[in-house]
Order: sequence, then C-alpha cells, then structure tokens
Amino acid sequence: MIASRTRLFATVTTLLAALAATLLGPAAAYAGTPAAVRDGASQPVYSYADAVRETVWVDTGLDGDGNGRTDRVAADIVRPREPAAAGRRIPAIMDASPYYSCCGRGNESQLKTYDTRGRPVGFPLFYDNYFVPRGYAVVLVDLSGTNRSDGCVDVGGPADITSAKAVVDWLNGRAGGYSARTGGSAVTPGWADGSVGMIGKSWDGTIANGVAATGVPGLKTVVPISAISSWYDYYRSDGAPLYSGTPADLAGLVETSATRARCAAVQKQLAAGSPSNGSWTALWQQRDYVASAAKVRASVFLVHGLQDLNVRDIHFSQWWSALAQAGVERRIWLSQTGHVDPFDFRRGAWVDTLHAWFDHYLLGIDNGVRNGPVADVERAPDQWTQDQAWPAPGTVTSTLGLRPGTLTTAAGGGTAGFTDNPARDENAWAADADRSTPDKTVFTTGPLTAPLRVSGGGSVTLTATPSTGSARLSAVLVDLGPATIRDYQASGEGITTLGSRSCWGDGTAGDSACFLDTAADTAQVGATVFSRGWADLGHYAGLDRSLTLTPGTAYPITFDLAGTDHVVPTGHRLALIVAGTDHGLIDPPSTRPTVGLDLARSFLRLPLVGGPGPLPPQATPGNGAELPALTAGPAGTAARPWTFR
Repeated sequence: MIASRTRLFATVTTLLAALAATLLGPAAAYAGTPAAVRDGASQPVYSYADAVRETVWVDTGLDGDGNGRTDRVAADIVRPREPAAAGRRIPAIMDASPYYSCCGRGNESQLKTYDTRGRPVGFPLFYDNYFVPRGYAVVLVDLSGTNRSDGCVDVGGPADITSAKAVVDWLNGRAGGYSARTGGSAVTPGWADGSVGMIGKSWDGTIANGVAATGVPGLKTVVPISAISSWYDYYRSDGAPLYSGTPADLAGLVETSATRARCAAVQKQLAAGSPSNGSWTALWQQRDYVASAAKVRASVFLVHGLQDLNVRDIHFSQWWSALAQAGVERRIWLSQTGHVDPFDFRRGAWVDTLHAWFDHYLLGIDNGVRNGPVADVERAPDQWTQDQAWPAPGTVTSTLGLRPGTLTTAAGGGTAGFTDNPARDENAWAADADRSTPDKTVFTTGPLTAPLRVSGGGSVTLTATPSTGSARLSAVLVDLGPATIRDYQASGEGITTLGSRSCWGDGTAGDSACFLDTAADTAQVGATVFSRGWADLGHYAGLDRSLTLTPGTAYPITFDLAGTDHVVPTGHRLALIVAGTDHGLIDPPSTRPTVGLDLARSFLRLPLVGGPGPLPPQATPGNGAELPALTAGPAGTAARPWTFR
C-alpha cells in the first residue's frame, strides 16, 4: 500500500510539473532547462520524497595508497526523478568534503547517513532539501581517504583536488564512474547537463577554490565560504608559524582508521614538507591556488568572516585580488563573525541570494543577479551595507608615517621598541593602548573629525633591530572607541544557537529540512581589532629560507595586513599596535628579544576610501625624512616577496 501511494504521488507530481510548465509559459523551459520558472526563479515543482538517491564511485586516475589500483571516490547523489524520466538533463550543486563521517557539517555537525544496504539517506545541510525540488542534483563527495573513498588525504594537494575534479569530469563525460567501490558496472550521468557549481565552508570551500584553479571545463561557479586560498597561509604568516602542528595532523583527523594505517608514508611526506621554520617549500607551492587564479573559468561568490581567526582574512583578500587581476566575475559577503556559515548569520537573505546565483550560473536564468551589488559588508550586528565594487569605489592606498605614539599623515621619525612577551595577546594590547607596557608600542591618531573607512588589504614596513637571533613581529589595526560587535571570541564566534527551528525546502523521515535558528551574539567593547598581520623577522629577505639574526643589526621587513572593511567612526581613534608574539595566534620564537624600531624607515600603507583626508593633522617630521609617495588606484594586499573546518 505504501509503495502504491509513493507511485501515485510521483505520477501526480510529474503531471503537476508538466502543468506548471504549461501555465508558466516559455520561461518554464528557459535556456532549455527542465525547471519551472516564475518571477525569474526556479520553482519547487519536483518531488523530494521520490528523488533518486544513489552512490557512484568515480575513478580519480590516482593510486594514492599504493595498492596497485586506481582510487575511486564516493559521490552520493540526490536528484529529482521527473526530469530524467522526461529525457531532460539538470545541473549539479557539489560539496566535496573530508568531514562527512568524522566531524560533520554545519552548525549541527550533520553526518551522512545510509540505509542497511549502504544507500544514501541523510544529506547534511540544506542544499538538497531546497534545490532538488527546484530541478538541481546535489552531489556530496567524500575526498580521497575519507568516509567511503579510496586513497589518502593530502590536505589540499593533488589527491584532494583531483578527487573532486574527477567528479566534475564524470558529470561531463570525461571520467569513469562505477556502481561499487571495487568492480561493479559502469555508471554514466545521463541525467546531468554538465553544469556544476561547487560550494562549501572551510576545507570544503578550499577544495572549490582548488578545483576552480585547475580551469576544469563544466565548473560554472564556486561559492567558497571561510575558505583557504593558500595552505602556507593557513599554517604560516610571512615565516611565522600560526600553529605548532603540520598538515599531517589534519590528515589524521579526517582519515578513517583503515586509511590511516595504509597512508603513513603520505603523512610523513606532509610533515617533512612543512618545516616549522616557516620557509616556502615545494609542498606549500603545490597548495597555493592564488598562483593559478588566471586559470579560473568559474564565477566566484566569496563569503568570509572579518573576524575569522581559523581561516584568517588574508585568504579571502589575496584570492579576491588575484581573481580581480584575472578578470573573474565575482561577488563577496563580509560578515562580523568568525568562522561561521552565512546560513547561520543571515539565513533568509543567504538562501534567496544563493538561489538566484545558482539559477543564473547553472540554469541560465536572466534574473539580474549579475547587476546587483558586488559587496555586502556587515557594519554592526545584522546591519549591512552594499557597494558596487570591492575594495569600495574611491579607495586609494595611502601611506602613513610613524612617530613615537603617533600615527601621522606626515613622515615618521624617532625610535620605539618592545620586549616580546608570549603571554600577552592583541586584546591585552588594545585594552592597554593608552598605557605604556613593555610588550608593545602603539601609534594612534587623534580623535577623527569624520568617519574613516578602511577597505581592502594593507601592509606595514618596519625596520627592526633585535637583541637576539630570532624575533616575531605582530601588527594589528585597532578602532579605539566603544562599539557593539558580534562576540567572535565566544564559542559561537558571533552567533547564538536557539532552540527553535525553521524549515528550508522539503524533507523526509531520514533527512529533515528544518534547522536550528540562530541570532547574533553581541558584546560591548571599548576597542576593536579589525586587521592583523604577523611575520618572522628571520625571513626579512624572503620566504625561501630562515636566517639567524645578528643582534644589534637593523633589518627591514614588509608584511601584509589582512583584508578588512571597517569604518572608524567620528570621535574614535585609529591605532596601529606593533609587538612580538600574539598569544594564541602565532607561536613564539626560540628567544625573548627586545626589538627596536627605526621609525624614520618604518611606515603603514592602508587602503582608505577617499584617502587620508579624515585623519587629523599631525606634527611635521623633525629630521627631513620623506614618506614614500601615495599610491593612487585600487587597493589590495601587498605583493609577496617571491615569484578546520
């Protein structure tokens, strides 16, 4: 009786879909797609309950675990049944992840689930619930070495990227797929039209970046959320180690126990190729997607938290700048959160915008999404502004001088210094901005007479003299003044999870479309750190090697400040704090140096909207020194000195 009702429901749904296409007129088959379209949007006319759920194992062509046969990766697929029955093909939304069995996805840490025969039942996140009824397939891929896939985890390297790219190739008829992990019959995607959009947060979004950087045909758009653009910058910052571990530790987290045993050699290679001295090695070069941005054919919808201290903000700003140089079509959302998905900080607007984005780039619907704002920026909790470009129109990179205690539009001069204290961090420095402490030096403007907007990535140049053979440098930009912000340092990184649920799409007993609601978690602060940069002074000459410093010798070094978009309000002060180890964010050096700064040969470059006009005038330099010339034009991150979810 249940089976009969299911067949009856499927028949009725198919008839309703056909009727909808007739009633909705020519737009129902816009650009040859099977989705019914109304008011410029695909409509939920297909049955989610009766959707096809299947697993295809795609051959990657690699033998990462050295067992003598090529690796196959598992692609779990859910797609509407009706289009294929009518001989029509559909696009695919794909999320390739290492987390489907170990750690989960989303705010509720959802895992994939299967029935007793191993067929997929539960698909994490809302993409399947929302988009399958609208005429999309959703494909969730287990990266090599994870869950039900062969091979070894290589943390952003060839196996990671190739295992996901192979599925894009299979969806376009260029790779083999099979009904079983070993053996089985060949499976071809006769239901797929070849158009693929990749999406994902953190490691998942990183894979989307990496696959896009291969230029693979058929990948029409990527939506990287809190994603890495270069794995060096996840573990290091201009030579300074951000974490004491190596990519081998991350591989061990996501691998199955069986994979871990057979992939010990790969883990050794990961550890050996990422030395703690911070040098740029072949392993990092292989995992730098920024260098291949010119190959990207897909549009990019980038989302990042401006207080993400996991995948730090240098990742989005350098990727954005490289994509801009390559002429890639793109859009950006920047929130006040930490490492948080937009589904949990701006849910309704996110679902609507993502829907329009995929409709345009995967279904070909002319819905005006390309004509909308390029950038959405959260100014205060749940308060957003929009711009037609990012960095904001009218932004110029402006050079500011440093004098003792002062950030100035004139040239710098004099000296300053600090003694590294690994127990102190940027929050302690900011709280003590107006109090002299030995672990930092602070440069501030006077109270602003008009708002000052920093939009983009800056850099700092320091001429530093250490007292020992090693030294770390931290530079943070601070808005000195009271504000209400998202509490990015709390456990939710700017959100609070509520007890209520809201539903986004259709569900089944095994895959609910209802998710826990969230709200902004706020804090009252007297100072806000809004951009950061770190460096190892031993890499002053470049990242190819780490040098032992000569005490008492002055070394010039320039390093990036992460991309940001922050308005310092009227009456507040802008501060640059320079110090040593930023506790919890970089590892300390082997010594405890005192570092002297030659301020005549040190300066700050910031992307300021309209230039430095809002800054209050400062005293003129006393030694005849001149600042480097102001650089007009689009602002971005400074060039490099070399050609967790």
